[in-house]
Amino acid sequence: MKREFEILNHTADVGIIAHGSNLNEAFANAAKGMFSLITELDDVEESEYRDTELTAPDQESLLVEWLNELIYLFDVENMLFKRFDITQLSNTHLKARSYGHKVDSSKHKLKMGIKAVTYHMLKIEKSDGCRVQVLFDI
Repeated sequence: MKREFEILNHTADVGIIAHGSNLNEAFANAAKGMFSLITELDDVEESEYRDTELTAPDQESLLVEWLNELIYLFDVENMLFKRFDITQLSNTHLKARSYGHKVDSSKHKLKMGIKAVTYHMLKIEKSDGCRVQVLFDI
């Protein structure tokens, strides 16, 4: 089985490299990787979902907007997510459903606070599947 994501250590920040057989899967695995930095995904249930629809000028900006929207839902609604279905994805448009539930301090140990997704070292590569690289401001 191909790995979904890997942690990328950087001097002041942390990041992930997410893999997928297509761009939809790579975007979903980037989100999963990001939430794996925040908490243990095994402790997150899929009892709720949130729908997201975004537009951006290009795919790189779309990836940043997508992950920043998920950080926003975590910060404002205390939502933790573990599964992501990207239903539509083009160069400028994304539509997705994210599954998880609210933070429960008796179940979830928060490992790291992520403030934002950065454009530093951001990459989207499409050869032999897809690979995206993202750094987070912590």
